[in-house]
Amino acid sequence: MYRITVRTAILGVTINNQPQTILLRKGQGYRVGWNPQAEEYPALVGSDEWAIELTKLEFQEFYYLLCQLTDTMNQIETELMDEERIAIEAERDLIWMEVEGYPHSYSLRLILNSGRRCEGNWGEGVAPQLVAVTQRLIEELGVDR
Repeated sequence: MYRITVRTAILGVTINNQPQTILLRKGQGYRVGWNPQAEEYPALVGSDEWAIELTKLEFQEFYYLLCQLTDTMNQIETELMDEERIAIEAERDLIWMEVEGYPHSYSLRLILNSGRRCEGNWGEGVAPQLVAVTQRLIEELGVDR
């Protein structure tokens, strides 16, 4: 049994003399955030060691691919032998993502294909938690999927 601990922080900060409210969700191995006042990069995704801010469209593509990959891993589990590892890639215009490992424990990689370009990864077991937390954040904020 896994225990999922999610810490939610509503941060009150001042940027350019304007009060800002930023929602940040952190768990073991991941961070997801949203700053509704940010014009260009309102979203944040990352791990304990790294993070990148995303545009709304990049965040929507991130969530779409994340769900697609985790759903695929769940569906393929019955097709694989216990000792078989698999790598699955998915890509949209702005983001490339990959899961690699066993259906019950796999890592996740991200490459941002647009403007800033970056690469990041999450360790094994983080992806399902990342889906759940991102979904809740999207629902609470009313962000289009």
